[in-house]
Amino acid sequence: MELKFELRLSQRLIMTPSLQQAIRLLQMSKLELVEEVNQELTENPVLEESGPESASPEGESEEEKEETDSPEPEIPDNEKAREEFDIEAYFREELSGYVPRQAEREIRDATPFEATLTRPQNLNDYLLWQLQMDSGEKEICEISRCIIGNVDGKGYLQASMEEIQEMTGGSPAQIEEALRLVQRFDPPGVGARDLEECLLIQLRILGLEGTPAETLIREHLVRLQEHRYREIADRMKTSIEEVRHYVEVLRHLDPRPGLKFGNENSQYVTPDVHVVKIDDDYTIILNDDGLPRLRISPTYRRLLDRGNTSLNREEREFIREKYKAAFRLIKSLEERQRTIYKVACSIVKHQRGFLDFGYEKLRPLVLKDVAQDIEMHESTVS
Repeated sequence: MELKFELRLSQRLIMTPSLQQAIRLLQMSKLELVEEVNQELTENPVLEESGPESASPEGESEEEKEETDSPEPEIPDNEKAREEFDIEAYFREELSGYVPRQAEREIRDATPFEATLTRPQNLNDYLLWQLQMDSGEKEICEISRCIIGNVDGKGYLQASMEEIQEMTGGSPAQIEEALRLVQRFDPPGVGARDLEECLLIQLRILGLEGTPAETLIREHLVRLQEHRYREIADRMKTSIEEVRHYVEVLRHLDPRPGLKFGNENSQYVTPDVHVVKIDDDYTIILNDDGLPRLRISPTYRRLLDRGNTSLNREEREFIREKYKAAFRLIKSLEERQRTIYKVACSIVKHQRGFLDFGYEKLRPLVLKDVAQDIEMHESTVS
């Protein structure tokens, strides 16, 4: 046994907070990333949103000029070196020509008006709006309001006439009149008590009362559902061709008129990159729309200067920790954009034929191909 000094050179990857945050941000969608950044802006006082990049130098405030010229506040060398090593170990390759924010070309479509509504209009609201436009008797309107409240999402009335009478106290004649009023509303067929009534209401609106189409619904609805056209033709004493003709008429009716007013919110997909063909080449443009542009607050930078004695030890340590967290977030965001840019460039390179000619030129592409192309791990590409 002996004591001796020995020097070894090795490489290893340590899951530090910086690396964990970089991986977590890389997995997020655009909407989740914006939410995460806004949350950090709320919780970290050292982090703030910078102004537009297109601002002229003359418009800079004294704090911004001071921030540009001032050196980085003191951080222990060993911690800073370890953080930079871990990030670079995960994202080793720099991409030449990469520009995180490409402001020279904007790609955005006008936001549809429907997307600005606080909540989507449902069937109940639509029927109540039509009822307000009617200047009928007050009692009939109140009963109609009760009927509308018992219409389900498919447009069918779920309460019986007796239940409506018990809830409103109206007479059977008033309830029938209120029901006919609701059944005249849009969409055609709303307020029906069953499928037969729903289809007959739509035929009446189309002016097809008394036609063979009405006979098909009233007398042969079950046979229609079972496609027993020969039997229907024999019972109606007509040809199969005429039966098929009126069946085509019925196909244009809506058996569930209320579904077009579904209450589910629309889910909008926000892309991370846009691929634009300029001349004969494809350009990758990262989508930074809506993503706050972050910077370190110059006020907190000055508080960490060596000559500043206005803070006690605990306050200085708090600001230093927040500063390191803000620095990690900014760097992780840039590395996320860099990685997405590299992956998008590789996909465009492999699928150039698809982009030029369409699906017939789509070639198989797996994670391994992209990972080898950009020299990163498959899990990162995934």
